[in-house]
Formats: sequence, structure tokens, C-alpha cells
Amino acid sequence: MNDQKQPNKTAQILLVDDEPDLLTGLKRSFARRLPDTLVLTASDGREALSIIEKNQIDLILMDIMMGETNGLEILDKIHERDKELTVIMMTGYGTIELAVDAIRRGAWDFVTKPLELDSLARLLVKGIERSRLIGENKRLRQSLCAEDVAPGIVGKSSTMQQLHKTIQTSADSDYTVLIRGESGTGKELCARAIHMLSKRSDKPFIMVNCPAIPEDLLESELFGYRKGAFTGAARNHAGLFFQADQGTICLDEIGDIPVSVQTKLLRVLQEQEIKQLGADTSCKINVRIIASTNADLEGRIVDGKFREDLFYRLSVLNLRMPSLCEIAEDIPLLADHFLKIVQVELACPEKQLSTSALQKLLQHNWPGNIRELQNVIRRAVLFCPDSVIGAEHLMMASSWPTEKNVKQNYDQEIIPYKEAKEACLDAFTRHYVHTLLKKSKGNISQSARRSDLTRAALQKILKRYNIHGEQFRK
Repeated sequence: MNDQKQPNKTAQILLVDDEPDLLTGLKRSFARRLPDTLVLTASDGREALSIIEKNQIDLILMDIMMGETNGLEILDKIHERDKELTVIMMTGYGTIELAVDAIRRGAWDFVTKPLELDSLARLLVKGIERSRLIGENKRLRQSLCAEDVAPGIVGKSSTMQQLHKTIQTSADSDYTVLIRGESGTGKELCARAIHMLSKRSDKPFIMVNCPAIPEDLLESELFGYRKGAFTGAARNHAGLFFQADQGTICLDEIGDIPVSVQTKLLRVLQEQEIKQLGADTSCKINVRIIASTNADLEGRIVDGKFREDLFYRLSVLNLRMPSLCEIAEDIPLLADHFLKIVQVELACPEKQLSTSALQKLLQHNWPGNIRELQNVIRRAVLFCPDSVIGAEHLMMASSWPTEKNVKQNYDQEIIPYKEAKEACLDAFTRHYVHTLLKKSKGNISQSARRSDLTRAALQKILKRYNIHGEQFRK
């Protein structure tokens, strides 16, 4: 029953079933429907494993029940060798529960007998495409590692080169990672880069903005609940951790979660299991946790707002994202990177930054870090009708204080630099937020979208400056 490998074919699939007539019929059907695909066959699990060992298989179509052979056991052995191999299970009437179990154990999909050959052929094409993408992803990861580059992280300064290496080292393990840094430094991008370079890259990546979820809903959203667990729980809800099973979950602004949720999160880290609200038992999960924050967690520990044991569980590996001022030499490279992205987004003619514009970018102190730079470039492209973006377009695209304003404010009395800087930033923030709320007539959600801030981040700013949306609604 063994077939010889034919290297001129673009893809190879393996059919595994103990019914010789079915194998013959499927092979003949796929030869006609998938002419560029080589079809290999095996009548039992042992033969299937032998073929996989000797050939580059792109997809396996295997029956669950094959006499004395259990297809699920063979599935486990296949994934011991290659956990990313695409496997589709076939099941007869009345064995749907087995098929669902197969999905939980790593099968990509399942089909029921009797088989609908046209639909099955289309499913095989999708499965082969999945295998191709996974293969490209592997090659890309190897290429990225060889070039000492983390995907999406731009910069060639010594600080950024060290960050690239740290990200790659972190990606090689399943240890928990704590990413720290000021707002706008790219913590989410760093988390995604770690996931993309890891062995979990083809599995889910779930990003959770913790402050954006109300405290009374955070626990149920993270860990899920069973039907009837509380008023309004009309159905089972898996929760974000279950959605991230086998993959990565990133808990953004971990310092803002309530202590009650911290306690449950600590158990997840210790036991790798979840107990949903309303459930009698816990369920095992396999999730890598990345946390990020711009908060002073050590200070929160002293204040009793963050558990010390959770802090040490989270910070097995530590990364710190540098502020834009720390990597000022990368500003021209970053600006050019964002400029190319914006030109694609807007489908506009190619533009470039003038020398005066680059000087202006290098002189700014960037309190909003990389996110602020990206937004300034976006607006500058819109404000510039020409092919060259000048310093004047940057000033139109930003709310930066002019030299004249700064001179008027601080010529009369010299105050400490830090105080002057804070006063300038406070004045800018108040003016910006007032203008924003006036234009949206106090609509917080609309203001958040216009400013490219999350609703939670904007509400923090409003609370800090004691500004209320109601006063702008008249």
C-alpha cells in the first residue's frame, strides 16, 4: 500500500483508513480533483507513522475508528513528532463526541461519513494552504532570528539591538514575561513579536486591555462562566483564557486589575488551570502569559494594591521598552517607517521629510513616545499638499508649543527645568482635551476614537485633570 514519493508534486496528503475500497475511491477522486497533489495511503496507524517518517506530508485525512486501531492515539503520536501537522479526522454517524475530542487533541477539522467529495476536496485545499502558511511562518522566524530582528520592532540603535536579542531569547521559552515601559513605547508590539517568534506562533494570540473591561466583569471575561452562574448568564462563556489555549494571552496594564482577580490569576500561573464561575471542577489549560504595564508595581505592592507573589510570578522574564528620547538616533528611521505605512493607508503619492522637518522631530521631547510620533506623521501627511513635508507641516499637525509661547511663559522668571516641562505638558494636555471634547460635544467614545486613545486611557486623563464631559454637552 506504500506509495513512492514524487518530488515533482506541489503537496502531499496521506489517507489513513482500514477500508481498502474507500482508500482506492478517495485516491482516485483526489487525483482528479487535486491534480497537483500526491496522494499516499495507509491502512493502519503503524503504516501511517512510517510514511510520515519518510515523507514530507502536508495534510493527513484519517479515520477515527479503524478496527483495533484508535485514530485518536495515532493523532497523539503524530503530534508528538510534529504538533503543527494538519490532520483532518473522519467519523461515522454517532461518533461526533469522538470528533470533538479529536479537535481538543489537536486535529484541525473533522468530516462525517458518508463523505461529500466536492466539499471534502475544498477542505483539503484549505488544509494544504494552512500547512503552506505554517511552513512560511517557520522560515520567516528562522530568517528573523538569523538577522537579529524582532518582527515589527524598528530601530538600529544599540538599545534597540539589545531589545531585539532579548525578545528573541524570551520567545525561545514558555516563561511568563513582564513588559514595562511608558505609555506609547510599543509594549503590545513587543508582546506580539515574542508570540510570533515563539513555537506558539500558529496558535491564538489574545490581547486583553484590562482597564477597558469593567471590574465587575473582568473575572468572568477572563476565566469564563457556566450557564446560570449569575443573573444574565444565559449560556456558557468560554472566557479569554480558554480562547488563548495552546497560544499566548497578553494582559495589558496588569497593574490596574483588582486584587480579587489577581488572586485567581495567581492560581492560573501556579496550577495552569481555570475554574469558571458556576463550575464544579477546574480545567487544565496551556497558555503562555505576557503582562505589560506602565505602572510602578513595586509602589503598588507597598500600597497593598498589587500582590507581591503575583509580581514575582509574572516577572520571570523582564523587558523594558525604552522611551523615544532614549533612542533618539532611531527617530529618522521610525519616521520614515511610519511615513511609508501612512502612504499605503491613504493611497497617496510618495512623500519625504525635509531636513528641517527631521530637525524638528529630533528636537521634540516626545512625551507620547512612539505613538505620538506615529500620529504626528499621519497628520503631517494630511496637512502637506506637496511631495516634501516641511517643519511647518509638522507644526500644523501637532499641538507643540512654539518658541514664542515658551519665551513668553518662561522669560520673566526662570524656574527648574522639570517644573517648566511639566507645566508645559499640563497646559498642552488641558488645551488638547478641551478642544477634543468641544468638537465631540462631550461624547467620550467619539473623543477617544478621534484622538486614537482607548476610552479607558482618555478617562484616566479626564480624571487626572478633573475634566468632565458633561460640561461640553450644552
